[in-house]
Amino acid sequence: MDLSPHTANEMNGEKSDAIVDQLRSCRTPEQLLALDEQIRVETATEPLYRVICSFLRDRTVAPVEAALWLATLMDHRERQLDDCLHLHYQL
Repeated sequence: MDLSPHTANEMNGEKSDAIVDQLRSCRTPEQLLALDEQIRVETATEPLYRVICSFLRDRTVAPVEAALWLATLMDHRERQLDDCLHLHYQL
């Protein structure tokens, strides 16, 4: 993947298609979270949840697919926040 900064709306069709293919290949929440991390580390695109939202607006992906991916990402973020809050209260 190219490392130059992009927003989801500026991605070329090939890169966009590659990300959609990667998203669709994720069979478990762990795979989706690993893809989220990989995209964050390897590219300068927006966060994966924003890329998914752009795909939804552009009708690149089905709403059902996007809903599952977004729910997984948001559940993970909630768990991370809860863990931070619990750690803060323990101090």
